[in-house]
Amino acid sequence: MADKDTPQEVAAKFLEKLKSSPFVMIGLMDGNHSEPMNVKTDDDQPNTLFVFSAPGNRIAKGGEAMAQFVGKGHDFFACLAGTISEETDRATFDKLWDNRVESWFPNGKTDARLNRFDIRSAELWETDVSLSGRLKMLLGGTIKPQESSSHAVVNSVA
Repeated sequence: MADKDTPQEVAAKFLEKLKSSPFVMIGLMDGNHSEPMNVKTDDDQPNTLFVFSAPGNRIAKGGEAMAQFVGKGHDFFACLAGTISEETDRATFDKLWDNRVESWFPNGKTDARLNRFDIRSAELWETDVSLSGRLKMLLGGTIKPQESSSHAVVNSVA
């Protein structure tokens, strides 16, 4: 990569990666461990991820939270900070409900709760090392900054 991507470009890449692999480790900042969850995005609500869960799930009580993402090819990483709360808008619930979600809830929508994760800040890493950088890694050479990855700290991922 000759030029580093702007934070907005890195954030846009994150959203594309998330759409192709919509799984994150997410947890409340209450001492409990994070757990893998399938997230949904809504283009009408930027900087928000949605997670269907059972009402008794450990994130259902809401609060300050962190989520981590690793792209399918281990070429993109994200750490997101924000707040989880219940999404009470039924139209959003219905809009995001699909067959994949339904497969987790044998009794359908009545067993599910929609949580919203409002992202306050994010740190994003794209590890797309250039071809010359990859050769240097194999041969033990020094990678120049312009051959390495992009990194962004953002207050918005939209």
